[in-house]
Amino acid sequence: MPASSPVWLFDLDNTLHDASHAIFPAISANMNVYIARVLTNVDGAPSQAQVDAARIGYWRRYGATLLGMVRHHQVDATDFLRETHDLGAAASLGQMMKFERGLGRLLRRLPGRKILLTNAPRNYSRAVLRQLGLQRHFDRHIAIEDMHVHRQLRPKPSKLMLRRLLRKHGLAARRCILVEDTLDNLRPAHQLGMRTAWVTQYLRAVEASGSASLPRMLKRPAYVDVKVKSVRQLQARLQRLR
Repeated sequence: MPASSPVWLFDLDNTLHDASHAIFPAISANMNVYIARVLTNVDGAPSQAQVDAARIGYWRRYGATLLGMVRHHQVDATDFLRETHDLGAAASLGQMMKFERGLGRLLRRLPGRKILLTNAPRNYSRAVLRQLGLQRHFDRHIAIEDMHVHRQLRPKPSKLMLRRLLRKHGLAARRCILVEDTLDNLRPAHQLGMRTAWVTQYLRAVEASGSASLPRMLKRPAYVDVKVKSVRQLQARLQRLR
């Protein structure tokens, strides 16, 4: 592959499929059960408002609820990820999936390597990729378990993690294109010299930017090179990503 070919770093949830349709609500419900159990051990039975505040607050503060639970409640990360992303058998996951057709053809047409870069755990993200039929299109699968820097878990939007990823895999930032639904994850990539593509069609109010409302008119920030409704539009916007 030519040295000038791009390297695509694709997010998974709400980028390649509509996780907000059914999967995110199920994961959030699992997280609530887990968080309530942890908080009960400390302060007695928490209210639903307290549980929601912990789940959403840690996500906004750290980029992942998991990080807040590890830092403030010393939970085991592996245990948390296993329980919160347990969505039942493959048949159940398939019934929860909502996505566009033709994504495999899109990935084949895009020039360059494709890497999956997701804050989701490996077992879950592999199962979702199988449902999408996209696993063969990715050279590498980088899940949250792979995002440690100096023995500390550093998922997106960690600039340290992105810098380590570039160094570990011998990638030049200028060749990389991060494709994401979450603005907070695109900003550090842009700062490192990557190109950035913002996918908006699956956004809901909270997922968009960590705020209670969507960004006004979904205006493209300066650190986003291309804003697309669907990843299927990336082929037509290649020149903006060179």
